[in-house]
Amino acid sequence: RPPQGPPQGCFTCIAKPPALRQASPVLSPSSAVYLMESKSCKGDSLRPAVPCKHSVEKKTMTNPTTVIEIYPDTTEVNDYYLWSIFNFVYLNFCCLGFIALAYSLKVRDKKLLNDLNGAVEDAKTARLFNITSSALATFCIILIFIFLRYPLTDY
Repeated sequence: RPPQGPPQGCFTCIAKPPALRQASPVLSPSSAVYLMESKSCKGDSLRPAVPCKHSVEKKTMTNPTTVIEIYPDTTEVNDYYLWSIFNFVYLNFCCLGFIALAYSLKVRDKKLLNDLNGAVEDAKTARLFNITSSALATFCIILIFIFLRYPLTDY
């Protein structure tokens, strides 16, 4: 039996189990010598080059198209998340920091749902609560330092 070289053809033809592959015709020694002499680089294979039926099918197939949906850029909507966490942990004046944090989380959810208008409105509300919480808490801290420095007993 002549030695078989690497299988030729496309992956679909090679990947079939040996029982499903078509048997290559057995060559006579004289034709095998002729095939070996006619090939310039690939002299180790004795099987004739048979065109793969799948390579013909690939030429007739159309290229599939890819559809990419482009959504509005939601990364430009600021959610004020870190500022809300800071206000919630350190400057939570009358729970305004908690409300700002809730609106910041709503902005993140609406950005994931691609609701740009709702995200912008909630971002404005979160910024308003953050500004109010920061301003009132800072004002209270300044008042505390003033009253600690100058107690009411001196008046």
